[in-house]
Parts: sequence; structure tokens; C-alpha cells
Amino acid sequence: MNYLSFKNGDKLPIIGLGTWKSKPGEVSQAVYWAIEAGYRHIDCAAVYQNENEVGEGIAKAIGEGLVKRDELFVTSKLWNNSHKKEQVLPALEKSLADLKLDYVDLYLIHWPIAFKAGVGFPKSRDDYYTYDEVSLSETWKAMQELKEKGLVKHIGVSNFNQNKLKELLKVGGQLPEMNQVEMQPYLPQEGLVSFCEEHGILMTAYSPLGSPDSRADRHKNDPKLLVDPVVKEIADKHKVGTGQILIAWSILREIAVIPKSVNKERIIENLTAGNINLDDHDMMELRDIGISHRFIDGSFFTGENSPYESSDLFDGN
Repeated sequence: MNYLSFKNGDKLPIIGLGTWKSKPGEVSQAVYWAIEAGYRHIDCAAVYQNENEVGEGIAKAIGEGLVKRDELFVTSKLWNNSHKKEQVLPALEKSLADLKLDYVDLYLIHWPIAFKAGVGFPKSRDDYYTYDEVSLSETWKAMQELKEKGLVKHIGVSNFNQNKLKELLKVGGQLPEMNQVEMQPYLPQEGLVSFCEEHGILMTAYSPLGSPDSRADRHKNDPKLLVDPVVKEIADKHKVGTGQILIAWSILREIAVIPKSVNKERIIENLTAGNINLDDHDMMELRDIGISHRFIDGSFFTGENSPYESSDLFDGN
């Protein structure tokens, strides 16, 4: 297993198990299988509504002696309805209770937008706060306090563009240590990657396989990364699956990657992607793949009923 290093020397396993869209009733077993196979990095979030089951899988693995708590790296995320200063600690405490843990290794602000208390997903303009009402700096200062309390080891963000990261860098104190965003060959995010490298911010790629389970309705015509002929040719060359090539692509860029699966064989297969050695030609082919596409476009948080725009979320590349 390759690792990324935080400034204090803590290690993040570069391949983790993603749990977004893993259904209750399936995810506990998936987490257990992942730990059994050698995963030591589990990515979670309150809004996935499955942290209790994730916690069951972790507890079972620890209870059976497969792993010790300090050998695991567990990430969770603050949902958009808990951005006010007084809401941040209770939100984390709920995740800790569900995960059956005393601390998480990494806690992220899930999106740079704020909903009112109790709003899961907004239905009207009244469901949102504006930046004037709840600033990112207010939320970030509360995140810093969590680290000071020892409830989280590292803090960071998810889905933050360069401008929003610059806002947090101005706050002072603990700087963001991670930015988790969608990244795959159709969306290499080269500008954002360079910015984060310059400021010592590690990165994690979500939806690295092109979000193949998001084909319904408006996503039905999205390009299909897993069957892209360029990816397929490289996979055939290395005698592996296309998903493994996409995971290896992130690893070679020194970006953590969190493919989701609840299938035991696929969970194991994804982990073995760390053994694939993509050469310069492979990386060039993926760089010049010829398609630009963002699968998670944030449109569910923007539009006429929202005070937020796409430019609040993404750099545009």
C-alpha cells in the first residue's frame, strides 16, 4: 500500500473504500470485507445515511482482531445543514456515535454551501443560508476547534474550488489539510491540483470510475468512463480491468482514491490496482483522452431556488 503523508507525519493509505451510495444492509459487510482484504482507509459522510452500518463493520473487524483502531484511517464529513458554529460539534458527535468511534482521522466540510437546520436537501430558497448569514470562516473556525479538542486528527474540505480555499487560507490557524473532489481522466482538475500542491493540501479523488451508478434521468447520456476505448486499450495492455486502470491513474498522480463497491471480488480487485505500473505513454494517452466531463455537477445545489452558483463550487475546468 502506498501512503500520503500529512505535515505531522501521519499516513493516509492512498486507496480507500468509498461508502457513498452503499445501501444499509450491504455496507457493513462491505466494510468488513475491505478491512479483511487489507484496506485501512474508510471514507464516510453523515449524508450517506449509513454511518451506523459502517460502524458495525468496523467494530466487527476490530472485535475479531483483524485490525486495531489506530491502524485504520476513517474520514467523515460535515453536512451542509450544520455549518453554524454551534452545530458543528453536535454533527461530529452524531457521526462518532454512529461510527462507534472516539475520534475520526479526518473530518471534512462536505460542500462550501449552507442549509438551514434539519434540511437534508433543499426544496426552496428558504432552505438555504447565504454566505452573509453563515460564512465559510465561521464553519472553518468551528472545525479548528474540533481538532483542538482531539475529536479529529485532521481537518479539511470537499468540493472546494481555488477561491473558496483562498478564503480559508486567510482565516489563519490550522490550514485545510485535504480537499476531496471528483477526479478522473475526463476531469483531471490540473489547476486545482497545482494549487493544492502549492499550499500543502493533500487531495482525494471521489467518483474515480465515472459514477457508473448515476445513469438515471439526466445522467443517462453521460459518457461511460469504464468502457472508454482509451481506458480499455490500456487495461488490455496490462491485463487488468478498466476500473483498476482508473484507480492506478490517481495513485500515480499521488492523489488518494476511494472507489465504492459492495462486491467482495471487486473490493479486492480495486485494492490490487496499487500494483499496476502505468508508464509515461499510458499517462499521456489518459491525459489526451479527448473528453471533458464532470459527473457530479452540483446542479442540485444551484439554480433559481438557490443563492449559490456553479462558480461557488467549481473552477470551471
